Amino acid sequence: MPDTMLILEDERLLAAELKRHYVAEGWQVVLAGTCAEARSVLVDKAIETLVVLADMSLPDGNALDLLESVKDRPTGEWLILTGYGSVADSVRALRLGAFDFLEKPCPTDRLDLVVAGAARSARAHRRIREQAEHHSARYGPEAYLGRSALAENVREMLRKLARVPMSAVVVTGETGTGKGLVARILHHSGLRSDGPIVEINCAALPRELLESELFGHEPGAFTGAIKRRRGLLQQASGGTLFLDEISEMSADLQSKLLRAIEDHMVRPVGSDVEVKVDVQVVAASNRNLEQRVSEGAFRQDLYHRLSVFALHLPPLRDRLEDIADLVPPFMAEVGAKAGKDIRVVPDAVWSALRAYHWPGNVRELRNVIERCVLLSEGQELSGTWLQLPSAPSLEPAAARTDQVCLPIDGTVSLDEMDRRVVSKALELAHHNVTQAARLLGTTRQTLRYRIQKHGLHATDEDGDDEG
Repeated sequence: MPDTMLILEDERLLAAELKRHYVAEGWQVVLAGTCAEARSVLVDKAIETLVVLADMSLPDGNALDLLESVKDRPTGEWLILTGYGSVADSVRALRLGAFDFLEKPCPTDRLDLVVAGAARSARAHRRIREQAEHHSARYGPEAYLGRSALAENVREMLRKLARVPMSAVVVTGETGTGKGLVARILHHSGLRSDGPIVEINCAALPRELLESELFGHEPGAFTGAIKRRRGLLQQASGGTLFLDEISEMSADLQSKLLRAIEDHMVRPVGSDVEVKVDVQVVAASNRNLEQRVSEGAFRQDLYHRLSVFALHLPPLRDRLEDIADLVPPFMAEVGAKAGKDIRVVPDAVWSALRAYHWPGNVRELRNVIERCVLLSEGQELSGTWLQLPSAPSLEPAAARTDQVCLPIDGTVSLDEMDRRVVSKALELAHHNVTQAARLLGTTRQTLRYRIQKHGLHATDEDGDDEG
């Protein structure tokens, strides 16, 4: 389908000649002789033009006023023609976003060159807009999949954050829980979706290189710095900067980052000039940042500046019911790339997937499904290629009565772990202190202290109560 050009010209003969010329060049041309007719084309009929070729002075108004009123619509690039333009008009035209301001009469070859340049620019802007719309649709809050209450809580928080002009958010969770996905959702569904999103893993670069990447550098700032480089903070200005594994950033860079976020200014390495930036920061970590602060490994002031909002992503083992929502899109994605059509998941495979504890979380699940799709034949997902390692610590209690399953994800305190171990030993020893102490490899005196500390019940060898 040919690209559309709107010619806004009240001189009928000139308009007809321009239409004839550009139709011959392969354009679909729409004519308008007044601002009202042009507004009907652009607004009422919502025709998406690639180029608007407009005379500035029209019977019912000024083309610049029309441009100003429709500049938020996808009308392409504007070329303003005038027989008596002033410097003030040309300045206003460029400020409103017009591609060029030309004086009549304009030679055809000159006009063709400008129209071609305007068309290239408009196509580039259209591609960027379409990509942004695609990403906005792909990375809405619903992209965080799952039917569990935990997943719905995350989605609800994402919906709320997408509606507010936030400056920073901290996203925490184990490796593979989807922190990168959440960062893209926050950007593409938020108020800065028209701006860029720039991502960097703070643990992947040494300190000196990370500083240069974040803040930029001037030529000669250090060995190998041949030319000027814009830092990621500058590149992300107007959009989002995603700092993955921020807990691994060195203390001095944390200080410099804090100043950049608070003052909206960065100073490239080797420069005496500060540059203004405006970024939304999404900081992610698979470590407990509050604990890192208490250990002195992370700046408290930076943590409080970043944690304007905080979002924790639950591990997959705590929302196993969500596997039913995650597997089908993974199969479809991998199948589309590999030319496979896997549609059926046997009950035995579902059972195996739900019985596994998924230490690598959603990332591990995706990798497992990818392997199975690529190696399966026909339309059924083969369980042969699951190859899930055993997890003896998660065997049913009835099968292993001599073990205690203790999560080490921060949900259970050390004292609670100690209480559970002592309680289990007493249960196995029928609440006899001497036998329980033998099972634990400790003394009766030490065990009595722990029994009293945790308020547990036990008996000594004579049958007297302990605790």
